[in-house]
Amino acid sequence: MSEFYKYFKENMEGLNLPAPDSIFSTVQSAVATTTVILSLIEKFGRAVTIRELIGAGTNLECLAGIGACSAAYYVGAVIGSIAVASGRSLAGGMTLADVLFTANKYDLNRPWLISVLQRWPGIYDRKVSARSMFRFQAAIT
Repeated sequence: MSEFYKYFKENMEGLNLPAPDSIFSTVQSAVATTTVILSLIEKFGRAVTIRELIGAGTNLECLAGIGACSAAYYVGAVIGSIAVASGRSLAGGMTLADVLFTANKYDLNRPWLISVLQRWPGIYDRKVSARSMFRFQAAIT
């Protein structure tokens, strides 16, 4: 297991979200997967769920366990986790600016991303209490 994936998975598990190694094992595969999800959100809108993306014939079946989760929330968590995993050894945590820098670096930034990250700061900040509950809140909002 790569150091990147170890930290990525740890951050995603802290959010009670799956992080299959088949699609997130390296920074390159994580960025590629995120790019696909972002393009689907752009196609179907911010309110689309993971279940709907799977139903649309994508190769995201490994995420079926979080079907009701908002795809925008999930991809926000993934981008935050990419930033955490990439910078963990240097900073021990991420700020919103670090996450947005990482999103820009990998061309993953979208106009709505900052509002997702502001609404659910536990995506990238391990110190936020009840961060594992954000997933359930994101599924209903």
